[in-house]
Amino acid sequence: MKKNPVIIGLIVIGVIMVVFIGAIVLLTLLFRSETPSFTAGARVGVVEITGVISDSRDIIREINTFAQDSGVKAIVLRIDSPGGGVGASQEIYRQVVKAREVKPVVASFGGVAASGGYYVACGAEKIVANPGTITGSIGVVMQFANLEELFKKIGYKGYVLKSGTHKDIGSPLREMTVEEKELLQAVIDNVHQQFIRAVAEGRKLPLEKVAAIADGRIFAGEQAKDVGLVDELGNLEDTIDIAARLGGIKGRPAVVYSRKKKSSLLDFFTESIAHRLKEEVRDTTQPGLDYIWQQ
Repeated sequence: MKKNPVIIGLIVIGVIMVVFIGAIVLLTLLFRSETPSFTAGARVGVVEITGVISDSRDIIREINTFAQDSGVKAIVLRIDSPGGGVGASQEIYRQVVKAREVKPVVASFGGVAASGGYYVACGAEKIVANPGTITGSIGVVMQFANLEELFKKIGYKGYVLKSGTHKDIGSPLREMTVEEKELLQAVIDNVHQQFIRAVAEGRKLPLEKVAAIADGRIFAGEQAKDVGLVDELGNLEDTIDIAARLGGIKGRPAVVYSRKKKSSLLDFFTESIAHRLKEEVRDTTQPGLDYIWQQ
């Protein structure tokens, strides 16, 4: 029987389309930021806090989801972050404190849990770090750029019209005055004290003891344990076991990771690019107040 080339062509095209669509579906499942869970019974919920902390909304939503789920008996915060914005860090910290009123919350440190990353953890009942985790960096930073000399060289002139003496404080067009530096330092000192109080309250340490080490220095996890910033040394699995025990779970606990927003493959790539640009390219003309460890 003679084979019809048209039918053969249609079959080949159909196979190619099926393979192509299957590949798209597979990649979408691999790269989407959703971690499905079908586990029933008593569970430990894990909320991942990674990278620079710039937006608190998703993390707060994830914490709330586990706090309201009666099947989740304890929450683990898996933190691998150098910190980030003051506001975002404080918002997450506040939500962790609220979740603790409902069920145990334990923090697990990965490679880095510094500054705002550590601030967030202070709301947890216990903190577990690897011996070599980089943590601490209790401090505040605000950065400005003075481009006045550069602008002179290229012939650029900027003009500022303002309603008050300090409205353009930190402008890159001119040198900062002594009075302006003092004003900004007062803001930084106040926010720094907020950080110190959060650590002292969360870790149940004397305010003076925290203040003595809150000069921005970093600690290895082992050192942090010695000064009271960390409770135990261990990895994520150890932390899950501790959380399960605190939540009254017998035996090896079932673990569920937070369900992120559904996203397409295109969303994944565009969001990843945007996130990298936001982290790597900092606009020095628009400084922010940060709890962040900067290498």
